[in-house]
Amino acid sequence: MQERTAGNDAPEPSGSAPEITVTTARDGNSAEIRVVGELTEEARRPLVRAMTDLMLTSHQLRRVELDLCEVDYMNSAGVSTLVQLERMAEPRGIEMPLIVRTSGVTRPLQVSGLWRRFAIIDRREGTPEQTSESMRPGIEHR
Repeated sequence: MQERTAGNDAPEPSGSAPEITVTTARDGNSAEIRVVGELTEEARRPLVRAMTDLMLTSHQLRRVELDLCEVDYMNSAGVSTLVQLERMAEPRGIEMPLIVRTSGVTRPLQVSGLWRRFAIIDRREGTPEQTSESMRPGIEHR
């Protein structure tokens, strides 16, 4: 099942807000949320709505991959949104790896220290495809 959620509930005047597209796909006990555009405050509502809808419609959900490969910019509000989504998923035992490709996503995560909080599937050009495991809060970083 694939669903498309636009970032804005009402049309915005041209140039006033970055466009964000959030789509979801579900397959059994796993799902994918794909984000295209800028991950800013405007992305919070559609992303939280997509995660909530997935959690409400699939009680057996165990993994939600958040595909950020088409995100070219992320600010602190976008980082905060990722933490909010992770906090929604964690109590239900849902894994939420981030799939990244651009420095517009990787740099804010690295600079903020959150790179190690999330499981990361790194698809940046020139880096070997790898998955880094997250370090849950409360685990001592060495």
